[in-house]
Amino acid sequence: MTADDYVVFIVDDDGRIREALGELLEAHGMRAIAFGSAGEYVNTEKPDVPACLILDVELPDINGLELQRQIAEGDHPPIVFITGHGDIPSSVRAIKHGAVDFLTKPFSDTDVMAAVHTAIAEDRKNRSERAELGILKQRYLELTTREREVLPLVVSGLLNKQAASELGISEVTLQIHRRKVMQKMGAASLADLVRIAERLEIAITHSRRPGGN
Repeated sequence: MTADDYVVFIVDDDGRIREALGELLEAHGMRAIAFGSAGEYVNTEKPDVPACLILDVELPDINGLELQRQIAEGDHPPIVFITGHGDIPSSVRAIKHGAVDFLTKPFSDTDVMAAVHTAIAEDRKNRSERAELGILKQRYLELTTREREVLPLVVSGLLNKQAASELGISEVTLQIHRRKVMQKMGAASLADLVRIAERLEIAITHSRRPGGN
């Protein structure tokens, strides 16, 4: 792994903090890109690699916690907050919304590096999961209409006979569609297909339980 495999973004209006953090990260072989404001960070094109965002709470253009809220819906790197005026409600709010850590200045190099390593590992994991989900979504799009009808019935636990009856087709035809669904979705077993359906949030509309639909 090289420094080009990941990056640490620093957003702090204090030039001395940016410089100190940059030197610390460089000393550990890490690439850092520093910004003086949230706006500068948001509007700058950034490398698409695993990353960590070290974010000051008090910024000239927007509060760091507010920035965290605004970018929450996107694929942003895990955040390590730093602040000179830490308080419990702010730290609780930040952690509750996914921040890796909330460090109060002056913080130790050890604490910063531990948080950065945790954030990068978390981002690497998140990216891997998003990529896998993207592949599953593409596989689902390649199913035929009938196969998309078969999938929720199969993962609902219906027997082939019951699923075939639901669709008004023969049990043999159902089995053919079921086999194609398994192959196209890359499922090694029914349990695997159920897990895939859960990740794709495919609604379970039937149940084998007594009284189920």
